[in-house]
Amino acid sequence: LAREEAEHGDIDFEHVQFGYVPERLLMHDVNFHVDSGMKVAVVGPSGAGKTTLVNLLMRFYEIDNGSINMADTNTRLMSRNNVRSNLGMVLQDSWIFKGTIADNIAYGKLEATREEVIKIARDTGCSSFIERLPNSYDTVISAEDALLSEGQMQLLSIARVALNNPPIMILDEATSQVDTQTESLIMEAIERLMQGRTSFIIAHRLYTIQNSDMILYMENGDILESGTHDELMSLDGKYAAMFKAGVDD
Repeated sequence: LAREEAEHGDIDFEHVQFGYVPERLLMHDVNFHVDSGMKVAVVGPSGAGKTTLVNLLMRFYEIDNGSINMADTNTRLMSRNNVRSNLGMVLQDSWIFKGTIADNIAYGKLEATREEVIKIARDTGCSSFIERLPNSYDTVISAEDALLSEGQMQLLSIARVALNNPPIMILDEATSQVDTQTESLIMEAIERLMQGRTSFIIAHRLYTIQNSDMILYMENGDILESGTHDELMSLDGKYAAMFKAGVDD
């Protein structure tokens, strides 16, 4: 399946079972459908299976039973490269290598022109700090040199993913390492990045995901509750208790 064939971004988990060791299942029967363009938040306590769910979508592991479908195609029938070409991922730890800022942004699309790099930097809010640097986009940076803040490096990571223009976004605790002021800038960039794309957000701060189209509450590998924020608060179950406690550990 070529990337352009999966551009609609529909995702289905159908009766998915998975265990890191075959005799001990973590996921027993995971089912959900995501329409193209939906914003999905995945929440739950530590060890609930949030990152495992994303790892299965990325085909870092093979499921034991059931199916995961991307644009109506079973991902097992796709090469891992083709699965991952449809997905862009922003992690909680920004990844920067020693090189120019332009090279860091263009890493996901090596053939990108300077004009494309500058446009995506402006679209994601990076240009304001890049253009103040001594050599602008030709400034050499590394993760160790402290030239950029953690938040600025995370914005570069977001620009890199945006440049590659994937139909499906995964944001794994993308703002958990930054202060709340920087978080608002990153969330603005993320909101722009998610426009028109299917997105999965593993949430650390629950107030950031209240406007999600669907929230999946997980415990011990399985989805126990799903719905919008208002629906789950009305349910007054586990998600509501977590939200009221203000903790998603």
